[in-house]
Amino acid sequence: MNPRLADATSPYLRAHAGNPVAWFPWGEEAFAEARRRDVPVMVSIGYSTCHWCHVMARESFEDETTAAELDAGFVSIKVDREEHPEVDAAYMAAASAFSQSLGWPLTVFATPEGRPFYAGTYFPPQPRAGIPAFRQVLAAVHEAWTERRDQIDETADAVAGALAEVRRSAPDADASTPSADELVGAARALAGREDPQHGGFGEPAAGAPKFPVATALRFLQTPVLREHAAEASAVADRALTAMAASPLRDAVEGGFFRYATRPDWTVPHYERMLTDNSQLLDVAMAAVPARDDVARGIAGFLRDVLQQPGGGFGAAQDSESWIDGARSEGGYYARDAADRVGLDPPAVDGKVVSGWNGLAIGALARAGVRLDEPSWIESARWAADAVLEVNVAADGRLLRASLDEVPSRAQATLADHGQLAAGLIALAVATGEVAYAMRARELVDACVDAEHRVAVPGGGDPVLSRQGIGAPDTASDADEPSGAASVAEAAAALWMLGAGDSYRSIAERLVAAYAPAALAQPLAYGALLRVAAGLAEPPRQVVVVTDDAHAALATAARSIRADVVIIVSPEQSLSWAAAGFELLAGKEQRDGRPTAYDCRDFACRLPVTDVAALEA
Repeated sequence: MNPRLADATSPYLRAHAGNPVAWFPWGEEAFAEARRRDVPVMVSIGYSTCHWCHVMARESFEDETTAAELDAGFVSIKVDREEHPEVDAAYMAAASAFSQSLGWPLTVFATPEGRPFYAGTYFPPQPRAGIPAFRQVLAAVHEAWTERRDQIDETADAVAGALAEVRRSAPDADASTPSADELVGAARALAGREDPQHGGFGEPAAGAPKFPVATALRFLQTPVLREHAAEASAVADRALTAMAASPLRDAVEGGFFRYATRPDWTVPHYERMLTDNSQLLDVAMAAVPARDDVARGIAGFLRDVLQQPGGGFGAAQDSESWIDGARSEGGYYARDAADRVGLDPPAVDGKVVSGWNGLAIGALARAGVRLDEPSWIESARWAADAVLEVNVAADGRLLRASLDEVPSRAQATLADHGQLAAGLIALAVATGEVAYAMRARELVDACVDAEHRVAVPGGGDPVLSRQGIGAPDTASDADEPSGAASVAEAAAALWMLGAGDSYRSIAERLVAAYAPAALAQPLAYGALLRVAAGLAEPPRQVVVVTDDAHAALATAARSIRADVVIIVSPEQSLSWAAAGFELLAGKEQRDGRPTAYDCRDFACRLPVTDVAALEA
């Protein structure tokens, strides 16, 4: 058992601790060893629920002969892409110089100084369909390293230069936030990419994998588009309906699989991700009509399957499990409820990622309020408390993740700060407890420097920084909202709660900087465009002050489609105001009765104490 991986804060690394390969975790120690031995570094990047990562592990990393060749000629590093997303992004960018077919497992060869000079993805044990065998690749790299070092150095320098050039490309500093008309245009362009036969995005005849793209669906569901581009908004509702009725959704336990391999949403890739399902819970709640049944299934999956004993939500559930003594991909999910009894379910990656938990916290808090499910809000609170207790360093810095309540050393990303902050704000609104909003404000403030620039606190991964290798600066979404979009969302939410105009300015600067790219490529920037939609028109903010959270006025307020609906006790209202959230300043009960304050178009109406007046 490899002691360097056995105690890792990543199930993916722990799964490789028994390999005959002398793996190192990501860190300076591995590169120092490569410099001492003067050998190249082989960086293998994957994650615990990746099917082809499992396959390559069984075929190559568990093979004694292959392991001996790796140990003799290389220093091997195993990286969990979910624990070190910046490392993954940097090496993925480098790999694009060698292959257009990118994914995981990602296999990158680098100099001891960390400069990549060759990369690929899955390599089989024997040559297959034009792909060389992994041992052939090892032999070729070893031969080039020992016989043609100058060529390797030239390639590494060229790749490093290209990466530096990409990082130097700045966002548009002169752009402005999109208008409602521009957002409508982007939404209609996005709707034009709808698969008219099966729903979702893509060409039916293309045969490419079909992803939910929840970030884009949530953009289409924003109020400004519901009002001004209803036909485009309907694309999101049709996509959800199609996915919910397809094999992409687990009809037994709830939740959606990662993607489908066919345009009609069939033959899923069976891993179930926290990121996808958290966002699809919001999609289900925002659908017209709302899909409460889908929302309840997703919430059940999050709470019953992914939530860990310590409170945080695990990253994903695997696609593979053991059935009749053999590994089966999807076999568990293909069975009905009765046939699953007695089977061991696929393993859950219990790694608690800070930002991804923020997505789940926010979605459960919002849905819990709308569907009157206080247990969902309590699950969100439990997760928030766990992340804020465990995923924080002694000096107060947010960390990327933890496992079994042991924090990782990996730095939190910009997206971690923004996603967690946004989730905490939703939880604060759902519970009336200002402490969560105050912590969210601290997370956003940590991302803004003295010159008002937004950047990841601490400067990102220290190893990459020392090597001069970094991830491209991008605000486009992958399977989750980007760092820029997440911080903008949290900042805008703080502003709507009265934290100050400086937070709206943060959101506007981030949205404006990437607006030209977002308007041109709306499918890739759904999260940023959703924030832009929230800034495009004046907000509506509703505050209800009452000692009875189930009073008729409070119940009526919860059904209002507004940017902020917050129900607080008189004591909580005072706490919010004292903490600097001016929306609640002076908000109190009138004549001892539940009282509602309705602010629209930057002006507050007179307080009301009856339902009819609130709904007028």
